[in-house]
Amino acid sequence: MVSNEMVTIIIDETTLAKIKSDFSQYQVENKGEYIIFFAQKNGLNLTIFRNKDAGKYKAFFSGANSLEEARVYDPNCIAIEQKKKKEPTKQNWLDLGLQIGSDEVGTGDFFGPIVVCAALVRREDIVYLRGLEVDDSKRLSDAKIERIVPILLTRKIPYAHVSISPEKYNQIIFKKSYNMNVVKTLLHNKVLTTLTEKYPDVKHIYVDQFCDPSKYFEYLSNTNNPVTKITFKTKGETYYPSVAVGSLIARYSFIKKMKEMGQQYGVTIPYGASDKVDEFAYQFAKKHGIDELKKICKANFTNLQTVINRLENEKAEE
Repeated sequence: MVSNEMVTIIIDETTLAKIKSDFSQYQVENKGEYIIFFAQKNGLNLTIFRNKDAGKYKAFFSGANSLEEARVYDPNCIAIEQKKKKEPTKQNWLDLGLQIGSDEVGTGDFFGPIVVCAALVRREDIVYLRGLEVDDSKRLSDAKIERIVPILLTRKIPYAHVSISPEKYNQIIFKKSYNMNVVKTLLHNKVLTTLTEKYPDVKHIYVDQFCDPSKYFEYLSNTNNPVTKITFKTKGETYYPSVAVGSLIARYSFIKKMKEMGQQYGVTIPYGASDKVDEFAYQFAKKHGIDELKKICKANFTNLQTVINRLENEKAEE
């Protein structure tokens, strides 16, 4: 069997127990939040995670002899690459070769960190990525991202990511008088530098464009040896698989950090910068105070002033 086959089967509790028994000696520890069993056997990866239906699970076979192994438990299953009706998720990827790409998450969210991730993708990864339906993180639900990223990382995709907390962001913005694009540029350059130093032979580097390239390099004028051989593309995650992977990993990290931040206060912190976010911020500030609010938000967003004005108006009316 070819090494790029991928097969997904739905199993019940009984089959789950049998698979665990059959692959017990090949089990590998995996701390993915949704993965309940992971094994590697002679070039085969087996990942099992919970299905949305109660009492059901998905077993994902990839690599050597995947179809043969999967048919032990479902004789009628079919390898993804053999499906004639299923079109590749990404028909518009412009480069399917060795590449590095980066993307960022959190820059439009009042609450939470900014996360930037660069990923390296090889030609042999493409079929695997399409099988997982890798897409721009903005198009996928958080639940799907939390499910597929741990599976994606079992392939040992090289990546580098950096995160700055709201407190650190506020310090940079106000003490150094940086704008958002300067912050993003510095973070992109940091992760790209990390990967290109490890993989100097990669010639194609892509960045999801968020400002004019001339301004991007202007922001790096005081940086030693910045990465400069870059192709910028708006909606780069649509055109380059490395940017799509970077987007997913960054979003996965952002989701985890938002959950951790919410757990500190016993709340679920909303995403974005909408009226709903303003209302949450107002209630949070009434309970914990403005100074505490500033620890979890980006203080240069107009949302903060909206909350401050509302609190001051209430105080004036008392």
